[in-house]
Amino acid sequence: MNALLHAELLKLRTTRTFAAVVGTAAVLSLILVGLGAGLGVEKDPHALFTNTSITYIIVLLGAIGMTGEWRHRTITGSVLAAPNRLRLLAAKALSYSVAGVVLSVLVTVSTMAVGTLILEIRGEPTLGGGGLADVLWRNLAVAALLGPLGVAVGALVRNQVVTVVSLIAMAAVIEPAVQQVAPHVGRFGPLAGAPGGILGGPEAGGLLAPGLALPVLIAWAAIAFAAAAWRLQSRDLI
Repeated sequence: MNALLHAELLKLRTTRTFAAVVGTAAVLSLILVGLGAGLGVEKDPHALFTNTSITYIIVLLGAIGMTGEWRHRTITGSVLAAPNRLRLLAAKALSYSVAGVVLSVLVTVSTMAVGTLILEIRGEPTLGGGGLADVLWRNLAVAALLGPLGVAVGALVRNQVVTVVSLIAMAAVIEPAVQQVAPHVGRFGPLAGAPGGILGGPEAGGLLAPGLALPVLIAWAAIAFAAAAWRLQSRDLI
């Protein structure tokens, strides 16, 4: 398992798409925090440092990484190198969980440093150590779970374009619409509802409390992984 995990992490680090997407998300996060703090657009420091961009990017990266095995026709070689398909899927899911945590730490800490400095210069209220730690664990938890969720969805759908478009539509259109029509249902969603409850902070209204949202998101990731494992083991690779 360790060898598989190391191989997946190496594959992930050396992919140009991964570097480009992550670099773009990191730069945009810093720009948005800088603008929000400098222009006074966002008055709540907790919301300012909540890093939704990198956490939601990781679910797309997980999906792209998994569907890329079919797009580039490398899935057969991957399975020949690691005949245990369940362990292969687990290694890929874990690698994107690790990547999500590492990237979230780097980007969140950077945005906190930049945003806090700007807020202090402007004389605006900032978060103390406890508040910053609260934001950090929320960002890390969501990133750690959305990566494997993206991998599992990619293994289920397999087509890269369909997977990416479906995830974006679910997070940006379908789940928000359900939350508007049936908020008690929509807040349990896997891409906007439950993650929003974890990220939302103490004043978030209409969302699940973090203590409930976290197990809901874990359940979504586990269900998606189980379905993906069944499909990968019981169906042809083509």
